[in-house]
This record gives sequence, structure tokens and C-alpha cells, in this order.
Amino acid sequence: MAGPILRHVSADALHLWLVTRERFPLRLSLRDRRGELYFDGALDNTGLSAFAVGQHCVINLIRVTPNRPLPAAELLEYDIHLGPEAGSPGLRQLHPELCYTDQERPVFCYKPKLDLLYHGSCRKPHCPQPDALPPVAEKLAAVLEQPQQRPALLLFSGDQIYADDVAGPMLSAIHQVIDRLGLCDETWDGARVNNSRQLRASDRCYYQREQLLPRNKANQAVLETFFRGVRKPIITAAGAFNHLITFSEVIAMYLLVWSDTPWQWVDWEWGRSQIPEGYQRRFVQELEAIDDFRRGLPRVRRLLAHVPVYMIFDDHDVTDDWNLTRGWEEAAYGNAFSRGIIGNALAGYWLCQGWGNQSGQFATLQKAVQPCFTPHGIRNHDQLVDQLLAWENWHYRLPTSPKLVVADTRTHRWRSETSPGRPSGLMDWESLSALQQELIGEPRVILVSAAPVFGVKLIETVQRIFTFFGQALTVDAENWMAHPGAAAVMLNIFRHSKTPPQFIILSGDVHYSFAFDVTLRFHKHSSRILQVTASGLKNRFPPRLLQWFDVCNRWLFASRSPLNWLTKRRRMLIRARRPDAGELHALYNHSGMGVLQIGATVEETRVVFYSSDGKEVHFRRPT
Repeated sequence: MAGPILRHVSADALHLWLVTRERFPLRLSLRDRRGELYFDGALDNTGLSAFAVGQHCVINLIRVTPNRPLPAAELLEYDIHLGPEAGSPGLRQLHPELCYTDQERPVFCYKPKLDLLYHGSCRKPHCPQPDALPPVAEKLAAVLEQPQQRPALLLFSGDQIYADDVAGPMLSAIHQVIDRLGLCDETWDGARVNNSRQLRASDRCYYQREQLLPRNKANQAVLETFFRGVRKPIITAAGAFNHLITFSEVIAMYLLVWSDTPWQWVDWEWGRSQIPEGYQRRFVQELEAIDDFRRGLPRVRRLLAHVPVYMIFDDHDVTDDWNLTRGWEEAAYGNAFSRGIIGNALAGYWLCQGWGNQSGQFATLQKAVQPCFTPHGIRNHDQLVDQLLAWENWHYRLPTSPKLVVADTRTHRWRSETSPGRPSGLMDWESLSALQQELIGEPRVILVSAAPVFGVKLIETVQRIFTFFGQALTVDAENWMAHPGAAAVMLNIFRHSKTPPQFIILSGDVHYSFAFDVTLRFHKHSSRILQVTASGLKNRFPPRLLQWFDVCNRWLFASRSPLNWLTKRRRMLIRARRPDAGELHALYNHSGMGVLQIGATVEETRVVFYSSDGKEVHFRRPT
């Protein structure tokens, strides 16, 4: 019903994620283009892990070890057979649309040398911008048989789903998928409705979920945390009136953003009949964007089957402003209802995203939570949530060249001790120290941080002003410079004499794209840093507001401006690469995919943006 998505690939392991109606016996074959087999056999318990999340829905992760190391930079083919016998139906028979023209099987390439990398974040289905993934699938088709032209991997750096910002048509589709697959029912405490059936039956289920929390003083902070619906003065957001609540809603969302199959079960007339009268017009308006998103999914599914995919969460994968401040955490985790919402989203992230990055590091977690999942529902839901919230190893690294280090900037926060309303550091001292040990002595490193390390100074200044007046949540004030301790440690890492001399940072989050070249002022042996921010795959910043920020930032924080000395990065020389779509502007505001053509040095590394409207935008180094 979803997948296969090609996940972690190394010389000695291949991972594939897929969703089936039941626990099928599966067989995998893996071969090169000459027909030589690297694996061919039925999958036992060591090669196939499965979690039943409903009566007719099983999430599977295949992990096989080839009989000899996979060759680098060569075309390889895999096939998944529905049955243990060699003659069982394969992908070509089951889902021919997963193969490109004239293909018998999906084709991939294992490239431990990262010469070409696709990177993006922030894919909101009902954003009126086109989805960037279908055009990327077409670009892959043009180079399918050319290993050197294919990307080594596709990296999603956050907000692969929007659990907190859901359109009415999407929520209706989610509920129809839940019914079709018999996804798990759920009960909880701390709210006006106490189980998933009451939630669905409530006249507040669509566009009014904020009213389902009890209205008492103790829960007011939770109400504001999860169902804030006001328009923010800096970054416009529609709010969280359709916030996903149950585990089944989260799972159905993942199926709908990655696969075209579940959309075949959606009846829009029935869905519209469930919407309160006052929201009918909004439902129809959102439906146009959702329908456009749906039409591109066959190509998206094909793309994800042909390129190794790696992921890491950001806030919207769970909820907006996730762990932004100490006060936010105290309100959210101190209430059973909101704690369960976070746990459900995190469970969905692990099963549908994190698990496939490097399955071995989740062995302990998998063993601990396996008894909680049954076809008839989740047993010991509180235990499941506790296990997921306590897990500390969401980050990972790949032994590629350059080494790829993916940071968890959400669950190891450096909390403010002075005020519960001040922004937390994106990583605490211990995790930053561990990060430094990963970097020391490496000649070149690619670091993935969901939020940019070097942001737009004017926007960060505005966020700092709002934070001073206790309004950090109002402007999403989560940037690396917002917390003095985290900022100081991160900047000191770049100043360390053993920090890699060639350093690339990949980030997203902000809903616009840019590229900065960074060096240290007055430093004889400075690292050469290239930061590439690619956001969003299907999202963008309010255009007029971003134009204003771009122009004012260029004037107020020019290279010779004394205002630079008031920032924490006064010892850093930051030069923006200009998108050739507008030489005067540093920020590019359109949905698309970032492309990194990695050279021997950061100066030789090319940054291209595949815009969803078909343009190729080149970010050029200043002369």
C-alpha cells in the first residue's frame, strides 16, 4: 500500500520500507546489471521486521546482508516478491508504475563517495506551492542509466509531514484510510473526549479541535501550546485547528503523503458531508491544493524507490515549536493528553522515518516497544510513550566521504535556567561535545542541522527582540544564536584547530532557500564553511515579508556594517551566494529541491536549486 522506499544502503546492508495489508512472507532478490546475484531468498525474522498497526496494515522494514559487498557506483536492481518462492509475483507485476519505462525492477546505485546529493525539507500538502518531488522524479528518469549523474542519496532534513497543520480534506482522507484499514483505536485522559471514537463523533473534530481540551486554568498553557490559531506578526501560520491526535491519524498521514494507493479509497462527497457548515468554503479551497498534491504521488513513490533516502525530524513532524522553551516542555509533558499527542507523533516518526536510517541502533527500542503493538490496538500506551520520549539516539552518522553527521536538534535541548519563556539551545552541552568528537580530525564533513546555524541576521534580531519581551513562541525564535550557551559552543567548534578544514552544513526549516560561504575573521587557518539551506519542498515564506527582510538585511548587515559587531557571529565573515534568478537578492522563495554537486573544496562545490516550476537556480559565489 506504500513503498517500497529505499532507505539506508551500505556495502554490507540494504534497507527497504514498505506497508502491506497483512504479514506476508516476502522474498528479496538483489543483482547487478549483468545478472549476478548479491542476495536471493525468503526473508526470515532477521531480514524482515514487521509491526501491525491495524487489522489490515503492517509496517515492514527489510534489512538484508548481501553475500558479498555491494560494488560502488554501479547500477543494481532489487525486487520484492509477495511470497517465499522464487516464482512469486514481483514489483513489476504488483505495481508496474514503480518502475521507469523499460525497467523490469527498481534500479539504484550505492555511492559511498558523496559527489551529488539531493536535499530538502518542509513538505506541507495543502500549501498552494507545487510539490518539488514529482519534477525531481522526472530529472532522475533522464539520468537513470548513468551512475555518475545519479544522486548518492536524498536527504529530508525535517517536516516531512505537518502533524500540527492539517487541511480539512487531508484530515477527512486520514479518517477514511483509518476506517478502510482498521487502524488502532485509542483511549487517553485529560480531555473532553477520551477515545478516538468519541473524537470522530464530536462536532468539533474538524477545524475546532482546540475546543476539545478542558477549559480550566491548569490546561490553558496546553491549549495555547497545541492549538494556537492566531496569525503571527512575523511568520504567518494558520494554526493547528486540525492537529493530529491519535497514533492512527499519524500513520494514515504518512501513507497519504508517500503513496497514491490510499487515495483511491477517499470519497470527497462523504468527506465534505462531515464538515461543519461554517467551514465548507475553506474545505473546498484546501481541496484544490490537496488534489494537486495527490496527482503527483505516483512519481514521488517511484523516486523514493530508486534513491537511498535518509531523514531526520523537525518540529512539524511532531508539533509546532516542539521543545522550543522550558515553559513549553513543562506545559506539554505535564498533561497526559498533550504528552500522548507527542508520543503518538514520535511513534509514527520512528516507524515511518527514523527506523530506516540505521535500523541497528534501534534494536533496544524495537525490543522494548514490540509488545505494545497488536492488530487490535496499542497495549500499554503510556509505556510506549515513555519509551519513545526517553530514547536518546535519534541522531546518526554515515561513514561516507565526506562523512555525513545528522544531528538531533529537538530532543537534547539546552534549557534556559533563568526564564521558562526563553528559547532553549538546539543542542545541550553534552550533545555538542559528542558532536565535536565526531568532527575532530576529519578532513571534510557534512553536518545536517534542521535549523540553519547561520541564519538571516535581521530575522534573528527581530526574534531576539520578541524573546526579550517574553514572546519567543510568537516568532518561532529557534535559531542557533538564540541561546548564549549553545551559540558559544557551536561557534567554538568552528574555531577549534582540529575542526575539519572543509565543512558543509545542510539545513531547512525556514521556508526559503539560501547559501552562505563562511570563514573566520583574523584566523590564520580558518575552516572553509558552506551552509546550504533548502526549504521548502512544498512551502514558502510570505513573499512580500521576505523581500522586505532581504533588502533590509542587505543594507543593515552589509560586510562593513558596524551592526555586525553586535551579533554573536562578529568573528565570522559571511558572504551570500546569489541566486541567478536575482543578483541582488540572497534569499530564494519558491518550493523546490536543493542539489549539492560536491567538489574537492567548498569553493568548488556547486549549489543548485531545482524549483518546482521547472527552473534550475544556481547560487553563485561572490566575485
